Amino acid sequence: MENELDWNRIEDAALALLYLTLHDGNRVWKQIDWDITDRLHQNGLIGDPRNKTKSLALTTEGLERAERMFGELFAHRPTD
Repeated sequence: MENELDWNRIEDAALALLYLTLHDGNRVWKQIDWDITDRLHQNGLIGDPRNKTKSLALTTEGLERAERMFGELFAHRPTD
């Protein structure tokens, strides 16, 4: 059985994981696969990842989406 990847969900998970390293307002450490950070940059969610710094800047939209996805993907939910 061949699995198809949902790249939008992968991007959301990557943003949520980047949010774990949030510091200095909107800076995060860029220890995420280059292909994923390139896609996030192309979609206007992060600054250009191709530089010498070890962190990158989330755009306003990227920061809001990262925070939302972090909660949706990783927050504990009460059980019924």
